Amino acid sequence: MPAGLRYGLATLAAAALLLALLSSAARWWQPSLQRLLDPAATQVEAAGQPLSALQLRARADEAFGPGQVVSVQPPSMAGHAAVVVLVGELGPELRYLNPYNGKALPRPRGRHAFATLARQHQAWGGYGMSLLGAVFAALACYALQRAPRRDAKTSQAVLITHASQTGHAEELAEKTAAVLQAAGLSVVIKPLGTLTVADLMGYQRALLVVSTFGEGEAPDGAQAFARQLGRSAKLAGLHYGLLALGDSHYPHFCGFGRQLDAWLAGQGAAALFERIEVDQGDPSAVAAWQTRLTELTGQMAPAWQGPRFDEWRLVDRRRLNPGSQGAGAFHIALAPPAESLLIWQSGDIVEILPQHPPARVQAWLAQQGWDGEQAVAYQGSTCSLQAALANSVWPEAAVADVPSLLAQLKPLRPREYSIASVPDDGRLELLVRQIKVRDGLSLGSGWLTEHAPLEGQVRLHIRSNPGFHLPAQPVPMILIGNGTGLASLRAHLKAATGGGHWLIFGERQAVHDYYYRDELAAWQADGTLARLDTAFSRDQAARIYVQDLLREAGDEVIAWVERGAALYICGSAAGMAPTVHAVLTELLGEAALASLAQAGRYRRDVY
Repeated sequence: MPAGLRYGLATLAAAALLLALLSSAARWWQPSLQRLLDPAATQVEAAGQPLSALQLRARADEAFGPGQVVSVQPPSMAGHAAVVVLVGELGPELRYLNPYNGKALPRPRGRHAFATLARQHQAWGGYGMSLLGAVFAALACYALQRAPRRDAKTSQAVLITHASQTGHAEELAEKTAAVLQAAGLSVVIKPLGTLTVADLMGYQRALLVVSTFGEGEAPDGAQAFARQLGRSAKLAGLHYGLLALGDSHYPHFCGFGRQLDAWLAGQGAAALFERIEVDQGDPSAVAAWQTRLTELTGQMAPAWQGPRFDEWRLVDRRRLNPGSQGAGAFHIALAPPAESLLIWQSGDIVEILPQHPPARVQAWLAQQGWDGEQAVAYQGSTCSLQAALANSVWPEAAVADVPSLLAQLKPLRPREYSIASVPDDGRLELLVRQIKVRDGLSLGSGWLTEHAPLEGQVRLHIRSNPGFHLPAQPVPMILIGNGTGLASLRAHLKAATGGGHWLIFGERQAVHDYYYRDELAAWQADGTLARLDTAFSRDQAARIYVQDLLREAGDEVIAWVERGAALYICGSAAGMAPTVHAVLTELLGEAALASLAQAGRYRRDVY
């Protein structure tokens, strides 16, 4: 008989004998055991009001690790600790939090059999286990703790993980997985925010596709993992490749991707190749990633097709804020091609391919002395030279002739906008701010708000943005936005089932900048909006912004969140979004806000 089996049978026999002895003496030992079930660790000094259940759960996640906490029981009376049930190596395990500051308390002292028994009885009590059952559980744990363990084998599958704010990184991760699967490799694909550092130790190879958000931060859904980057880990057996997505217009370009790369290398992981950085979806950088995948699999993968841009018709364009102190805000409506299926969700994004205004193209051609009507071969087809210029990034340096020009032209990249309508509206609607630059209007906003002809064609692609979709189950929403950030919040209110939501909206002046005022009033009247707060900063001497209203209503915000409300933020990344985040951190606590983001109840669409 194998030694391990003999050891197990002997342990079970000893446990059965001990159970028989203990059951005959139950009246004697049960009072002592009950006293042991209230260890000293559960006693704390009362200090003001205890934290809320939501805050305690967030502190528990922070103290013991995401994914480890099963439940948190607030204290039943002053001076007692909050009880945390964890997923331990051997089953449920009890730990304690100080309910007044959220700090973890020491483990219950003592490693003798009765202390183990007490912890097991408390942990399993929710499952209806009796004291005698707890004895058996304690003995089983005692035996397992001393049984020889085999080292866990690392998975042969390739881990593909993504951190995405607007869905682009997730999309590229899914394409990456398809390439590896087509080559016959086993693949596991997971969001980075669902992993722990310990999870990485279970793989030999990993491919990471990560975006950067805000000031070089991790996307909201990956914040839980980002908080673990201060921890050390033994990752010497891990080989990884990293694709970092970013926008060079921001000061911390690919900041999170670079931070993650440095941390992995610092923990002993070996890079399969140098980090690849993608600036605003640069096709050449994405192609470099595909080349690395070909090297890894040994098989030539088909080139990834870029998104298909369809031609929609511009059917409505009107300024919503004439007379405003700020730049023009325009309502844009686009009708789909005939017999098209309208498929998107509120929170999704449209990518618009802009064009240079015809007058600017003609002026440039006249300066060069070239005929814009001449036919040229460009991007795999034949078109006029002026059409090629209208759809391209122009070279900064002078060019000698048309062939040299064509060799340097690169297609314009799409501009992203939050969708302000739902498919039931029958058309795609946007709320676009007109941006002025040194020589006129910015390319994207200028095309939509001025240069594209009414009833003319606008090329676009609708992209899913799962990080800003509605909750899976209907819950009250607190929608916070400023300026044209009202776009996706408007779509959410159109799509939401049931009512009872709260909108906090800010702009300059109510008389000029109260976008969709009649719609919002109608939603108040029918109960879709239970509450509507507005902050028009220029309507009084003291400037008032959405973050000020949020802070003033702090107690109600906390109450809504504790009842299950989800928070949605849309608008300016430069001013509104970070200040709103700071106020929410003041109200709820950093750990609680991170826990909400991890649960999909704190979502941001900022630009």
